[in-house]
Amino acid sequence: MITKIKQPFKPKIPIISISTSVPQFSGSVLSFSSKSKSRFDNNCRLLWVDENGKMELLRKLNRGCFRNSLNKGQKVKIESVNDGEDVFDAASARAKLQPEHLVIMVNGLVGSSADWRYAAEQFVKRLPDKIVVHCSECNSSMLTFDGVDRMGERLAKEVEDVIRRWPGVHKISFVAHSLGGLVARYAIGRLYEPPTKTEVAGLNSSCLVREENVSDQCHKHSEETVAGLEPVNFITVATPHLGSRGHKQLPLLCGLPLLEKGASQTAHWIVGRSGKHLFLTDKDNGKPPLLLRMVNDSDDLKFMSGLRSFKRRVAYANANYDHVVGWRTSSIRRQDELPKSNLQIKDQKYPHIVNIEQETALDFNHKVSSLERKKMADLEEEMIEGLTQVPWERIDVSFHESRQRYVAHNTIQVKTYWLNSDGADVIEHMIDNFLL
Repeated sequence: MITKIKQPFKPKIPIISISTSVPQFSGSVLSFSSKSKSRFDNNCRLLWVDENGKMELLRKLNRGCFRNSLNKGQKVKIESVNDGEDVFDAASARAKLQPEHLVIMVNGLVGSSADWRYAAEQFVKRLPDKIVVHCSECNSSMLTFDGVDRMGERLAKEVEDVIRRWPGVHKISFVAHSLGGLVARYAIGRLYEPPTKTEVAGLNSSCLVREENVSDQCHKHSEETVAGLEPVNFITVATPHLGSRGHKQLPLLCGLPLLEKGASQTAHWIVGRSGKHLFLTDKDNGKPPLLLRMVNDSDDLKFMSGLRSFKRRVAYANANYDHVVGWRTSSIRRQDELPKSNLQIKDQKYPHIVNIEQETALDFNHKVSSLERKKMADLEEEMIEGLTQVPWERIDVSFHESRQRYVAHNTIQVKTYWLNSDGADVIEHMIDNFLL
């Protein structure tokens, strides 16, 4: 069941483009935009598009329009000025194959939907009839200064809006970069729906069905969902899960205590409420810092239940040369838990993947039961203990020998292909291990 949007988005002017899918994003492009309605003539020539232009385009694709201009492997991208970009396979649309898996990609600080464009193209190229990718645009540019909570609320509303456009999907995954990982964690806390109990009364086929959110004996239980869909993958890339507070959590400051202390006191002057959240200096109505609250469930926000509902939780982290997000905070580890040995290439197919830590449910249960650490008052320790209530896969990345190492924070995402192309193997690794 999808929760209704309390404050719906403003009407959007769609921009629809049809383009080839290559890493450099070259090739022929047909694009158009209009405030008017859509209409095709008898020769399938597009005359104009309305706010429902996407569905009209799909219907025309199914009837064979654009068959001379669209080939297998090409993509149709639906872009909306206020609501991001949907990327899906044109050939599948013509074959009337409705993708069942929605992938939400979330940008980081001062980012936009364009940041994930390369990855979105690669996902759809590799999984053409399985997924539709939506690159979020509700938190772009200066809007990323508004704080994790406000951004998370906007993302939750955007996800609900996207699901209405794709009624055939029944699975959902998130792929988020940097601050976007925190925003996605907040959003799933809002979108999480617990299992419901279905009690069947009566002895014949026309029995009465009653649903309750009560843990009691019953005949049948539904599965927990996120926005009414089955949660599958939750993937973060260079995300400061533990915030930017603490020694070397913001590597740009070179670990100098004076600079780190000054940054925590002045970050909000530069990046607004998001800075307070990242440095855990927010004290809204006397409450603990938001990131600390996000490692537990609250009355109306089920942060950990939402995170636990996903089949996989993956943290890709730069082991070095990331000047924005430290290794500990992006991999959710303590200092003594970071790999000690020399980081080396594990697989020539992924030359920048240097360490993979698969934490299974069995490993996790053993870790929790055998943990004898004394609980520390430090906020970072509390966040680690909270987040590791669920198992994580940790993928360590190093661009040590790359010319693009000094922009590792963006290279791991392939934010701009010509500048960050060395991160393509990270995206490939992500797709190869993606659960459908």
